[in-house]
Amino acid sequence: MASKKTYVLSFVWLITLGGLIDDSLATHISKPVLIDSKTQYVVGDTVILHGWVDYNAQPAPDVLLNFRLTRPDGTTAVDQFYTSDQEGRFEFKFDTRNEAPGTYQMTITSHCLETHRYACAYKNQTLAIHLNNP
Repeated sequence: MASKKTYVLSFVWLITLGGLIDDSLATHISKPVLIDSKTQYVVGDTVILHGWVDYNAQPAPDVLLNFRLTRPDGTTAVDQFYTSDQEGRFEFKFDTRNEAPGTYQMTITSHCLETHRYACAYKNQTLAIHLNNP
């Protein structure tokens, strides 16, 4: 009976350890954090998003971020890279003058510092942006 209990406990421990490996291998787990995000715009407005990069609850400067904005029909409106500034903040602007109304999907992905690229977790934040007729 004791060996069966040891076997079960070992199995549970192994499963738990396996679930933690993803984050333990990723030494750089920065993530973008949007602040005061407006989600309703009118065609012709400029979408402006502000945020910061969180790394261990601290702002992280010089982190490469990918900004991908997808149109309602699934095509890509924007796919650009910017780095966070010296205070760990970022800003994204998008002119909607030539865009169709609908719900757009913004995904911001942290690509980490160049020195941590081999162990980056590529965390992201998404936001639905609704573009309405004037």
